[in-house]
Amino acid sequence: MSTVLVTMPALETHRSVLEEAASGATVIYASNPDDDLIAQAEVIVGNLPIGRLQNAPKLRLLQLNSAGVGDYALLLRDHPDLLLANASGAYGLAISEHMFGVMLGLMKRLFAYRDQQQSGAWNDLGSVQGVYGSNVLVIGLGDIGGEFARRCKAFGAHITGITRSKRECPDYCDKIATTDALDELLPGADIVFMSVPETKETIGLLSEARIAMLRKNAIVLNAGRGTAIDTDALTRALQSDRIGGAGLDVTDPEPLPSDHPLWQCPNCLITPHISGGYHLKETHDRIIQIAAYNIQAVMRGEPIRNRVRLERGY
Repeated sequence: MSTVLVTMPALETHRSVLEEAASGATVIYASNPDDDLIAQAEVIVGNLPIGRLQNAPKLRLLQLNSAGVGDYALLLRDHPDLLLANASGAYGLAISEHMFGVMLGLMKRLFAYRDQQQSGAWNDLGSVQGVYGSNVLVIGLGDIGGEFARRCKAFGAHITGITRSKRECPDYCDKIATTDALDELLPGADIVFMSVPETKETIGLLSEARIAMLRKNAIVLNAGRGTAIDTDALTRALQSDRIGGAGLDVTDPEPLPSDHPLWQCPNCLITPHISGGYHLKETHDRIIQIAAYNIQAVMRGEPIRNRVRLERGY
């Protein structure tokens, strides 16, 4: 291996890790590399725009800094020998903590009290919900969903994990089911947490019909892809107090237009897709560790972590 091109941000400590992993290779850091650098790279670490990868004939490994893959998976159609890896496993801690905080804020009416504070009002806003004893439906039991489930389990919730295919029930879940059981399980859920990739199977997964199945106190949380939820149907359900609330770090469309009525729903908290990223240093560190592992794996001819498969799309 001759050249490793790193386009994502890297602290000095991160550079040491990458350079040790790529011992013997030249490691170049450039957020906006020119075509000559891209043409020399055998490994690229970071989400370089797809169009620019047409200038990378030597590329053996593309290590994304995101857990989501999107259109990058399409590269494998024309380049089946390319090793494409995502950063799954790096984001679970940050996103699960963020969404757990959002959930508590909605359940305890903390955001409503914050709004009330602006006018100096001292009013009791009524009953609240608790995590203890609640039924939590976790749709997508990967790194993020698993970490969220663990936190809810520690608070005494009953956890049902939803996966694409049958698997053994982990100790942080009480039950495992597949997506074909959603219609049966949604009416009993107090919390519906979603963290799924965007595929043809997940677009519109929480449809208008399924939102109508939810109980009145149900809270919907989405940290995966906005397209997994019918946004207009969710907005109508929130406007009519048909469900208890929603916490969204992703929306459809994204960014959400400033005049969209979802912004005005008092029982909804929207954050602008920031629960992951580099906001928590541990996330940044974990992405670098995944990249370093995969660089070494390629050099040794060993299997990489988080390899993306064209047939799955992630």
